[in-house]
Amino acid sequence: MEKMKLLQKTYSDLEIQKDVPLAGYTTLRVGGRADYLLTAEKEDTFCGVLRFLKEENIPFLVLGNGSNLLVKDGGFRGAVLRLGKEFGRIERTEEGLYAQAGALMSVLAKTALENGLAGLEFAHGIPGSVGGGVYMNAGAYGGEMSQVVRFVRVYNGEEIVDIPGSEMAFAYRHSRAMEENWLILGAAFALQAGDKGEIEAKMRDFAQRRREKQPLEYPSAGSFFKRPAGYFAGALIEQSQLKGVSVGGAQVSEKHAGFLINKGGATADDFLQLMKKVQDTVYEKFGVQLECEVRIVGNDE
Repeated sequence: MEKMKLLQKTYSDLEIQKDVPLAGYTTLRVGGRADYLLTAEKEDTFCGVLRFLKEENIPFLVLGNGSNLLVKDGGFRGAVLRLGKEFGRIERTEEGLYAQAGALMSVLAKTALENGLAGLEFAHGIPGSVGGGVYMNAGAYGGEMSQVVRFVRVYNGEEIVDIPGSEMAFAYRHSRAMEENWLILGAAFALQAGDKGEIEAKMRDFAQRRREKQPLEYPSAGSFFKRPAGYFAGALIEQSQLKGVSVGGAQVSEKHAGFLINKGGATADDFLQLMKKVQDTVYEKFGVQLECEVRIVGNDE
């Protein structure tokens, strides 16, 4: 606690909370408690706190919108660092838009629409933040971040630098930020002038498809498994007769088998057990090993 008091004295804009349940900070609505939750509103504070945690060997987790995250029931022993509400600025640029890491993907897409800029329609229904979206090269309906990122502003542990999109090693649900353990602070997007009516129509079409095919009425982490080469995870799971299968409050969605949903009262362990059941069954039937797309962190109880 003394180290946290020192942090508080150093950064007046830093909010420090102790023993915080993390379920409310993830879209799955499960997970244990974090020793500390640190909320930073400024770029310098965010980087300074991260540097301090590393120097003091305090385990840390950077938390975005929590849309691609499963925190175990034992919680996280260390500090969870998140971006405050002030860290979501979006600006018009000559080439398109610049967004800070805390901005929501949906708000970024809406801002593009308002400015008559095409290229981010796919991001309209993605629940994550810009930082998380860039980190994992999020995508949907044939579009992904790699197609529109001009440069990424990162803290590499020593300094803040802008990395061209061409040097981010983007691949399916992957970026160089994962390899280098970079902290993403923001990203610039190269977008094209477009017709607002056409942009909005494409967004409405994508939104309608999501409502029809995805279990948006339940807490989930989106697609739980990565798409295996030559297959679709959801199809493999459905063909394995796993739709509707449950462990505790966690269920394979009856609407879209690629989604594991929280039907109510689920624990992280429910999801972990269900994940293994799905993986084992699909492998036994098709010889395909499904890889988890959701990031799993924390301690077992």
